[in-house]
Amino acid sequence: MLFFDLGKVPGQQSMLVFHALARLGIEALVAVSPKSPLASIGYFQDAQQEVDLQYCREAGIPFMRREVGGGATYLDENQIFYQLIWKKDNPRFPKAIHEIYPWFSEAPVETYRTFGIQAEFRAVNDIITSSGRKIAGEGGGNIGDSMVFVGGILLDFDYQAMSKILKVPDEKFRDKVYKTMEENLTTMKRELGTLPPREEVVNVLKERFEKRVGKLMPASLTPEILEKMKQLESWMTSEEFLLKKTPRIQGGVKIREGVEVFYGLHKAKGGLIRTAEEISEGRIEDITISGDFTFYPKEGLMGLEESLEKTPLKKEKIIERVETFYEEEKVESPGVESEDFAQTILNPIMDSK
Repeated sequence: MLFFDLGKVPGQQSMLVFHALARLGIEALVAVSPKSPLASIGYFQDAQQEVDLQYCREAGIPFMRREVGGGATYLDENQIFYQLIWKKDNPRFPKAIHEIYPWFSEAPVETYRTFGIQAEFRAVNDIITSSGRKIAGEGGGNIGDSMVFVGGILLDFDYQAMSKILKVPDEKFRDKVYKTMEENLTTMKRELGTLPPREEVVNVLKERFEKRVGKLMPASLTPEILEKMKQLESWMTSEEFLLKKTPRIQGGVKIREGVEVFYGLHKAKGGLIRTAEEISEGRIEDITISGDFTFYPKEGLMGLEESLEKTPLKKEKIIERVETFYEEEKVESPGVESEDFAQTILNPIMDSK
């Protein structure tokens, strides 16, 4: 198996390389970072709904859809991407996706541990620290006659830039996404207090992968690979591919496995209700409620938000919690009932399933 240590390359090339190798049937491990920022969109996402393409154009951030799943993400030089490509019929590798993730994730997990970060794989496709924060997301799938497994070592991460590329309904929701990411997503720099040398991280990562895939032979991009990358760039950045509708559209913004931020919208008799809600392990972790309805006393709305924290995502539990709060605090909201709040909270979650 070949090893391509590509260092830092122009943004889109960092993603194009594994697509090209897979189509050419070249089994390899790639370590690469984008020299300039890039927005990468998951294969099953609706690009126009998930990413603020207009902002990306104005900010000079190129964007492209990849051929593996997962959510939209912001890529830059502070991330080292590992991309493993192998032929589907290679007997040395697992066949099922649910076996591939934990098997190959051991290499980045051991890499983090080598640098003093206690990390572990968490199904479905995250690597987390001992405190439960995500420190790597991974993806996998088939391209042509090959399988690919991709992920990224987070040396550092620009939370603000990530929150800006996402298409969100309003700035309150964007702020919620930013804060939730900051709380749930970590980096090597944040964990260690310093930025480890990129070369050292790549060397350790290569050694750990070799324990699973065998000896990795250093290689360089050939004219054939570069030509395939050029062909793919035209296709993968075209509107036909970028804006295509795919069978599955994700709801909300996934921060890590088990933690998502959703935007709820519901028209009650008494006015429009909006919620920006952080959902963790099937419960409301945090919620912001706004809209054009009447709520008296107005100071009580913050109390309602606090009372809903840790409530299970079950309609009857949410209704019970709201009605208890109304009774205890003597709150009134003409035309807006407890069921309206439950519907606002649950609608986007049900739509995402």
